Amino acid sequence: MEIKQDFVYKGTRILFGAKAERKRDILTIMGKQLIKNGYDEIFIPVIQFQNIFADKIGENRNLMFNFSDRAGREICLAPEYTAVCQQLAFTQFKRMKDVKLFYIGECFRGEKPQAGRYRQFTQLGVEILNPSKNYLEELILMAQNLISIVLPVGITTTRDVSRGLDYYEQGNGFEISYEPLGAQKQICGGGKYDGGIGFAIGIDRLLEAK
Repeated sequence: MEIKQDFVYKGTRILFGAKAERKRDILTIMGKQLIKNGYDEIFIPVIQFQNIFADKIGENRNLMFNFSDRAGREICLAPEYTAVCQQLAFTQFKRMKDVKLFYIGECFRGEKPQAGRYRQFTQLGVEILNPSKNYLEELILMAQNLISIVLPVGITTTRDVSRGLDYYEQGNGFEISYEPLGAQKQICGGGKYDGGIGFAIGIDRLLEAK
């Protein structure tokens, strides 16, 4: 059974039945695998202060859902969560090394809706805060393994890329793509940044893959 989407906000959708179950299964399996590998889950609020993302989200800066609360504070719906984890690296975990975290969160960007790209979408993110060594190759392998749970063949990894988020260090980024998805083929991206290293997988893009 398909739920009609004609009353929902453009770029969002309601998942029901088999699609909802598949999404939940993917997230459950990935979460268990990360916990097995020593990562702690963290839940991050979707409501954030706008200044957390100032000068950090590149071309997505003008696509944020910004508003003011009743006290006049400038807040937003989170467009991504690495910037929040970076703040944790500088504050809560500043005296700790190799803090391994993962999160599953809803992200919001006012992009033009198209196949595989929504204004509300789910990310599974993996971060190592204040790393004591270069974890890039290890994280690439982990991302590939997580994606292979859903897509056992056909993924392509590109290394040494410049990520769209401004805080990633040049030449320390990577992307994983699934060619059959066409224009929206990128399903994972990550890299090294000041305070940490990590990646995020677009769960909704995985759901589009057949």
